[in-house]
Amino acid sequence: MERTLVVFKPDAVQRGIVGEVLSRFEKVGLKIVAMKMANPDEGHYFHHYETIGKMVSRRGEDQFRVQLGAMQEGPVIAMILEGVEAVALVRKMVGATDTKVAAPGTIRGDYAHASLDHVNAHNVALPTILHASGDPDEATQEIEHWFSEDEIYDEYQTVHEYFTQPRPGSTRK
Repeated sequence: MERTLVVFKPDAVQRGIVGEVLSRFEKVGLKIVAMKMANPDEGHYFHHYETIGKMVSRRGEDQFRVQLGAMQEGPVIAMILEGVEAVALVRKMVGATDTKVAAPGTIRGDYAHASLDHVNAHNVALPTILHASGDPDEATQEIEHWFSEDEIYDEYQTVHEYFTQPRPGSTRK
């Protein structure tokens, strides 16, 4: 099973939509193996967005600094989700980072409406509801950054796992 990191940003927590959005991940069969509310400092976010995510080269120094400030406007909820091809599945469910082009039915398409053009013109953060790991390598690094091993609880089985794992005596592969 693959793991991915999802962080509900301050705008999601402040709007009170965490449970509603979280239920989408549960309904599709992803397993929550870790979750916590936190209020990280700038150093934590610097490591997350630049050391791991290389945001400066993708979006520029100004938007990077705006993002660091926006992430410190309130607490976040970080979680690890586990499932078959979890990173790609979560990215598909979340939708495009530029919420202007995020498809209806995706989390960003349903809950966010600002665009990269708007935020760049006004030097404000893009309210994208949540962060989701971009690829499996990034997910591994982010999970190690946000959680210790003793905060991860994967020793239970969901009903979805029952149907996605081979059972003894089964000829399925």
